Amino acid sequence: MLELKNIACLRDERLLFCRLSCSIQPGEVVQISGPNGAGKTSLLQLLTGLSTPSEGQILWQGKSLHRMRDDWHRQLLWLGHQVGVKGGLTAEENLRFYHPQASLETRWQALEQVGLVGFEDVAVAQLSAGQQRRVALARLWLSRAMFWILDEPFTALDVAGVQKLTTRLEQHVVHGGAVILTTHQPLRPLCVPLRTITLNEYEAAVA
Repeated sequence: MLELKNIACLRDERLLFCRLSCSIQPGEVVQISGPNGAGKTSLLQLLTGLSTPSEGQILWQGKSLHRMRDDWHRQLLWLGHQVGVKGGLTAEENLRFYHPQASLETRWQALEQVGLVGFEDVAVAQLSAGQQRRVALARLWLSRAMFWILDEPFTALDVAGVQKLTTRLEQHVVHGGAVILTTHQPLRPLCVPLRTITLNEYEAAVA
């Protein structure tokens, strides 16, 4: 279980949010919402362990996330604004780099899920920005991590792509995973539990 205890976040001496407390467990989707500049991406970075809160604590399995970082990262898949793919490798080679346990057939199937049939052996540097993002999203069909933290995963996807990715997120939760995400697009009604954390400068509301 991931626990947030009265955390606050400052950026450039500006308070983004404060007094945020909640727990996040496998079996649910948690959407982070709020206006632009409210600190949504900053909160995701806190949860990944890339930064630390200005106040409060983040706990993993009842212990400080800082002390448990290696164990936490083994349970974590993080896809941020930067796609995190290697331009000198092909789409398939990128998936092999991150998921060497997956078979070639499984990697190709993952690329098919994100609409990249025919681009498996193309260098990522030659793909469009949207296609590069879809290479990163293909990891969601290969990852064994329990917690997925996703920053605007629906960016650059068409309606069918959004539907397919939403279904994949539901499947992950049904099988005991957790998803924490930001999105400017409204989520369709889900078949799994959904909670929302709304950020503002004075307090963070959990619903």
